[in-house]
Amino acid sequence: MTERRARPEPNASTRKHAWRRSPRPPGPAPTANTPQPPEPPEDPETPSTTPGSPPADSIVEAALYRDGVRVATPASLADTFRRLRDHPNGMAWIGLARPTEAELLSLAAEFDLHELALEDAMEAHQRPKLERYGRTLFVVLRAARYLDAPEEVDFGELHVFVGPDFVITVRHSAAPDLSGVRRRMEETPDLLKLGPEAVLYAILDAVVDGYAPVVAGVQNDIDEIETEVFRGDPEVSRRIYELSREMVEFQRATRPLVSMLHNLMAGFTKYGTDEELQRYLRDVADHVTHTSERVDSFRQALADILTVNATLVTQQQNAEMRALAEAGFEQNEEIKKISSWAAILFAPTLVGTIYGMNFETMPELKWAAGYPFAILLMAAVCVSLYFIFKRRDWL
Repeated sequence: MTERRARPEPNASTRKHAWRRSPRPPGPAPTANTPQPPEPPEDPETPSTTPGSPPADSIVEAALYRDGVRVATPASLADTFRRLRDHPNGMAWIGLARPTEAELLSLAAEFDLHELALEDAMEAHQRPKLERYGRTLFVVLRAARYLDAPEEVDFGELHVFVGPDFVITVRHSAAPDLSGVRRRMEETPDLLKLGPEAVLYAILDAVVDGYAPVVAGVQNDIDEIETEVFRGDPEVSRRIYELSREMVEFQRATRPLVSMLHNLMAGFTKYGTDEELQRYLRDVADHVTHTSERVDSFRQALADILTVNATLVTQQQNAEMRALAEAGFEQNEEIKKISSWAAILFAPTLVGTIYGMNFETMPELKWAAGYPFAILLMAAVCVSLYFIFKRRDWL
């Protein structure tokens, strides 16, 4: 592993402002149009990485800046360390995506990263937080982006190490894409020359700005859900539940940022933060507060919508049960009528069947009044049954 470079002892100004870089040497400050001195030629016999150094596969982009202007684009961590030693007044900005343990250990040895922060960066799945380890800040951010096709919110995790002359970003997901942040900072060298503090502001600003499309997408989803609820869509309950879970994640990503930025603002005087940068950070804090309040309102709105949906579903079920009960009552009335008429018609059938049997020894078989008697008997039974069923409202 490469040896850690020797750093100058902190003077009074660096003690006051832990992030402020070493003073520039006498002479005019270089600008974006000022030609930079050429880099020393590489020794063809010397490899760009020392034996045993980690591969550069996880490096998204590494650059060395001096007074807000890029002066070198190293291809590996070892090359970055060497070039930063050659530019004591420079700042290294290293972007990594899913780095290996060897890469993180190499960075920890070079920049004195605390083992607890390093452990968090290795394991990922951390809550948003801001911790200070000596002269190094460790920041965990949860980025979010709205996916239009599945109408879902995708969350990413970003770890940021901020030191006196370096910024290290470690991404564990596709979001956030920091290429736009780097490009924006390089296009405004006056802001970039404020040092690592300014880079941290730009990253915070990009993460917070990324929340705006998510808020807009979620608001649109809630509007659609309200329409589906009153339209009686049977799948709306599942959509409400899934969106509520996403809002819980969103709340976990945004709520800690409020206190984090307040803690940063509380240290403005102690660490001598540039006044212009203070304004930028206050603006980011306002946006975070607004976003956090919107997320809270979304959770409450979804809870209310779920209650309304449950009420509507209950009312619909009650209406269906009432309709079924009415249908059952009507069926019972029809069955009563059918049964009544069946009983009435059964009486003459029974009498006719008995007297229709061909037995010579049957009583009344040769009786002259037998036929009228049978007719009167059938009529009497039928009329009696009719009035009985009528009185009981079966007919």
